[in-house]
Amino acid sequence: QHGMRVIGPNCLGLLVPGSGLNASFSHVAARPGQIGFVSQSGALATSILDWASLKNIGFSHFITLGDALDLEFGDCLDYLAGDPNTRAILLYIESIRLRRSFMSAARAAARIKPGGVIKAGRAAEGARAAASHTGALAGADNVFDAAIRRAGMLRVYDFHELFAAVETLARTPSRQQGERLAIMTNGGGPGVMAVDRLVDLGGRLARLDEATVARLDAVLPANWSRGNPVDIIGDAPGSRYAAALEILLEAKEVDAVLVMHAPTAIASSSEGARAVLDTLEKHKGQHSKYVLTNWLGEDAVSEARLLFAEAGIPTYRTPESAAVAFMHLVQYRRNQELLMETPPSAPEAFKPATDTARLVIESALAAGREMLGEAEAKAVFSAYGIPVVETHVAQDAQAAARTAQRMGFPVALKVLSEQVTHKSDVGGVVLDLDSAEAVRKAAEGIVARVAQVYPEAKVNGFTVQKMASRKGAHELIIGATTDPIFGPVLLFGEGGTAVEVIADRAVGLPPLNMSLARELIQRTRIYRQLKGYRDTAAADLDGICLTLIKVAQIMIDLPEVIELDINPLFATPEGVLALDARLKVAPAECSGPERLAIRPYPQELEERFKLANGRDVLLRPIRPEDESAHYVFLDKLTPQDIYYRFFGVVSSRMSHREMARLTQIDYDREMAFIATARGEHGDPETLGVIRTLTDPDNTVAEYAIITRSDLKGQGLGRKLMQKMIDYCRARGTREIVGQILPENRPMQGLAKSLGFSAQHDREENVVAVRLPLQG
Repeated sequence: QHGMRVIGPNCLGLLVPGSGLNASFSHVAARPGQIGFVSQSGALATSILDWASLKNIGFSHFITLGDALDLEFGDCLDYLAGDPNTRAILLYIESIRLRRSFMSAARAAARIKPGGVIKAGRAAEGARAAASHTGALAGADNVFDAAIRRAGMLRVYDFHELFAAVETLARTPSRQQGERLAIMTNGGGPGVMAVDRLVDLGGRLARLDEATVARLDAVLPANWSRGNPVDIIGDAPGSRYAAALEILLEAKEVDAVLVMHAPTAIASSSEGARAVLDTLEKHKGQHSKYVLTNWLGEDAVSEARLLFAEAGIPTYRTPESAAVAFMHLVQYRRNQELLMETPPSAPEAFKPATDTARLVIESALAAGREMLGEAEAKAVFSAYGIPVVETHVAQDAQAAARTAQRMGFPVALKVLSEQVTHKSDVGGVVLDLDSAEAVRKAAEGIVARVAQVYPEAKVNGFTVQKMASRKGAHELIIGATTDPIFGPVLLFGEGGTAVEVIADRAVGLPPLNMSLARELIQRTRIYRQLKGYRDTAAADLDGICLTLIKVAQIMIDLPEVIELDINPLFATPEGVLALDARLKVAPAECSGPERLAIRPYPQELEERFKLANGRDVLLRPIRPEDESAHYVFLDKLTPQDIYYRFFGVVSSRMSHREMARLTQIDYDREMAFIATARGEHGDPETLGVIRTLTDPDNTVAEYAIITRSDLKGQGLGRKLMQKMIDYCRARGTREIVGQILPENRPMQGLAKSLGFSAQHDREENVVAVRLPLQG
């Protein structure tokens, strides 16, 4: 009742070494450090503390959650993300209880600090019997992978890897980009081992330019490898390490360098290490390349490893572990880019006939059915703009023949049965029928085969559909299912009858945009075929991405849908076509958006408004696609307006990362409404924006507002303020606060007219305004 938070029960407790706090029953005290560690398991935590003490690894916080009656991962992530003594965050997870809280906190923390995650229970404990291919394929572990990727964090698989990953990420230059690795070694064998592991993990070996090779020729022995790995030969003195490394740091085709050393009797391991460190110091600030080291051995290289550790240069004991560390960096960067990437707009306007789809689903539920018939499922997909092959239902063999005659040949005939979902498994599909008699005989044959293979199944009739051309078409599967932890999950991969055997699939969380949909496709093997190869033209990738977005929207709009798949989905250069469809429903337990791990774009908050001059304006939540218009918006502000908003001089040429932070928001914990209208040339332009950032407990929302300088006196600022006040009040926020510069009297007047109290903070020299929202 007093608002005190509780950790546990059934937990080890809490340790904050920097403060001397040990509220635990651990047999080992944690060393002070800059790693925030959160674990669900107390028993495992004591082992980690024991191991970390031996390795001299320290912690800013060591937290165990136990049964997480109150405090859970989201709370801890929020706290550690804001803690100045925490450099990196590590999580040991067994299960997630509050998916929305976890994803929001993880995405917020990942924008600030590197984070690593290890999860127990990787076996398919979430696998279950499912009605569709998608339901059978989506399991707990691959969904967890998708969630961590979407959160911008890094997943690893053992504790050595976890702490090594933190060291790698925490020592990465912020400007480092790219994935092309150059390997420099004094021994060919270790270099080859590093390459093998790098390639196994999907890494890229830099291809050295002729100019780089020529420069290396001038400083290396004649018998060097003349390629990558760069073998500088076993007798390499420190000067040779320095000369070769300097060239690789200056090579434009190289993004990172792994320097390796195997001890020999004719060259000093420590001298080589000092030469590397001197070269890096000499080039400090001149490059953004990541450099990591691997000094093999133990006693002979201990001094060299200590030198690297003291200089903050990551060093690893084996070639393989160095390659793994580099790929940690690559995957983390990919996840971060995915978190920040500005998506292109969808290639077509998408306005689904949601009411039509809902009627189909409600009819099935009213009849007590959980599986929609193929024609019903296609009606739902068609309502969402997904092209489907013409399909009709026939009650018996004669009716099927007549239906086919009306449609025109050739046709495909499929069994219609609530008990049969995988029709080909029971001989329930016949293709390329070219006459009414052939259709009649095929129908009779289907009935006979189903009776023999699946006698319990009741045949309700047949679906007759036009044969779709297969020439040059790729067979894909797109589906969705409901994960018990993360809610709706999307699946994409190679389709067809052997989909389980091929097992070429990728899993992602809705909602999607064009960038996220393409990234999902790129994680499959069939992606390379879709881009075109030999005599096969590239498929319509935009069409496939848009279909994924539409399926995601079905899961957002229709909470009754718990499982679906389209298999196969034909993809050609001309577009996509759904040939077969399955859809499973159940009475809704909550709204569609509420069941998602990531809150989707809240379209229901869109509102039309007219300025005083009669101009029509749309007020809506900001979207990532608004980034380019936001640059133009800042360009049209006066220096005074920018000063009033940002309390300082801000360039309109913000970096992409800075602008992405303004346009890519988590709708669950922050909100930004923009006023947008059509410009002179028909392009959308931003006229004003108001944003709030709410604390994780939804107690206080801090607002900031700015409108375009040439639109003063049009009522836009008041409308934006009132919309945000109404929004915060509706979501239960207790109060909304803001800070206004003393000289910005128009904004002070607007705040007071809306009921805000104002108080001059002399220490900060701002006017603090406050508006209670509840009761």
